[in-house]
Amino acid sequence: MALMQVSRRVDYALRAAINLARQTPGRASSVGEISLQEAIPKKFLEKIIQDLIHAGIVVSRRGAHGGYTLARDPGDISFRDVMEAVEGPIALNVCVGDRTLCSVSVTCGMQHVWAEGQRRLIDLFAATKLSALAAQAPLADAAAPATQQLRPGGDSAARADSVE
Repeated sequence: MALMQVSRRVDYALRAAINLARQTPGRASSVGEISLQEAIPKKFLEKIIQDLIHAGIVVSRRGAHGGYTLARDPGDISFRDVMEAVEGPIALNVCVGDRTLCSVSVTCGMQHVWAEGQRRLIDLFAATKLSALAAQAPLADAAAPATQQLRPGGDSAARADSVE
């Protein structure tokens, strides 16, 4: 059975952002650390982090204690901010954003349902802040053996790489 679900890209971006929100203020995390702690393929995470940087959600720091941190307070960053940073505007159905893209919008009785569903989702995503979720989920220990596992494609995630 097919499911209506968020993309893997959105899921990974949210997990990475929540991971950064759980860090001690001022402490930067490497892509390798986040990848290991959140079970996100490193190469995919590198691309996601770049999207989050371009959206002003994450900043990078170079040097011995370099890595990535949130650009703003976790209480100021919403699920919606992160989701739209990696995939653009949220649209539950094509007719909600631009009715001209739907060939049956004139005769369709569902448009108001899609519009209300989208409004409710966006309200929920905008109201859900990283700080609330960071407080609920403990940070995994990057050195714990339980987090050492193989990623899809067979690459080992047993080590944390620093920012390049």
